[in-house]
Amino acid sequence: MAHKNIFPCIFFSILFCVSFTVAQGARTFNIKSYGAIADGRIDNRKAFLRAWMDACDQKEVSIVYIPKGVYMLGSVEFAGPCRGVTMFFMKGDLRAPRGAFLNVETWLGFRYVDNLILKGGGTLDGQGQSAWPFNQCHKNNNCQTLPISVKFDFVTNSRIKSIRSIHSKNAHFSFFGCTNINISNVELLAPDYSPNTDGIKMGSSSNIRISYSKISTGDDCIAILSDTSNIDISNVYCGPGHGISIGSLGKYTNEKNVNGVSVRKCTLNGTDNGIRIKSWESPISITASNFLFQDIFMYNVRNPIIIDQTYCPHPPCNRQTASHVQIRDVTYRNIFGTSSSEIAVSMQCSKKFPCKNIVMTDIKFGHHGTKKSLKSYCSYVNGRFFGRQYPPPCF
Repeated sequence: MAHKNIFPCIFFSILFCVSFTVAQGARTFNIKSYGAIADGRIDNRKAFLRAWMDACDQKEVSIVYIPKGVYMLGSVEFAGPCRGVTMFFMKGDLRAPRGAFLNVETWLGFRYVDNLILKGGGTLDGQGQSAWPFNQCHKNNNCQTLPISVKFDFVTNSRIKSIRSIHSKNAHFSFFGCTNINISNVELLAPDYSPNTDGIKMGSSSNIRISYSKISTGDDCIAILSDTSNIDISNVYCGPGHGISIGSLGKYTNEKNVNGVSVRKCTLNGTDNGIRIKSWESPISITASNFLFQDIFMYNVRNPIIIDQTYCPHPPCNRQTASHVQIRDVTYRNIFGTSSSEIAVSMQCSKKFPCKNIVMTDIKFGHHGTKKSLKSYCSYVNGRFFGRQYPPPCF
């Protein structure tokens, strides 16, 4: 399966040049000049917003500078469009207020911004420990949501680098309607018991690259949702968590296709799932296609390779019909490690729309901690296999 290079070199060259020269030609807006206080208690929203608005109004490269210290910050949106390249440079740490803040969608939001750079080595502390007991969304679908730590809506041609997010109340980073985003050297951390703390989730977005990052959460490390295309994930460490997931798909009306996802040179350690594609049993018809999973090491993973088209996290589910999500053109190549369950490969595809052109090359798993034999389980799969295959293929 051919897999295109989804990021033109010129795009990264521009971002590199901007980052390299920003200190020479940029205008800096220090939040302390706007009255921000680094005592970890006083809400600094007004100071941050004034600094952002002044920076956003500059034609040249501008920097919102957060010096070292701990800054309490309530829910705030940094909106564009901005007139030039805008850098949000965090040397200090931002701390969310304690508590649940039910039905507040976002802690920090970036919206309608082109050429955003978020970097600096600082930490975003969502203080999720004070909110997780109020989260019921991992138990049922009719629930009040907690705020996402950072939400990017309609952000384009941007870069997120060297940022740490801990103890998010909900997901760490969420992307919607975004294009041409490079995420690298980020660390997203929450304990395995924290509910719905996805590391990175994205929908209706394209040309997203995630690399050289560590994600340890209580939910999906990375979740790729409807209407998303050209996603490149490489050199990511995932664990604990629920693995790297495409979906769930087919739950909502007006969903659109997912196309072109590459996951390469990643490590998954102690996760519930490894690489997963999941869809609901519903009449919503979309296609999920052109996926490459290659050079992936898994250690003590419960479901290393899984396609689940009968997804039902909170039974009983409203099973209207077999899944109408067509999964096709999926390649698994050089995937190895240990499984904590006896079924290392599980592909439960739709009986109405069987999986098509599933290709497996050099798959090698052992049972974690024992010499038990491993199994594959398949239903409604059309595919072929090459090279080493353990457990033995089931199609």
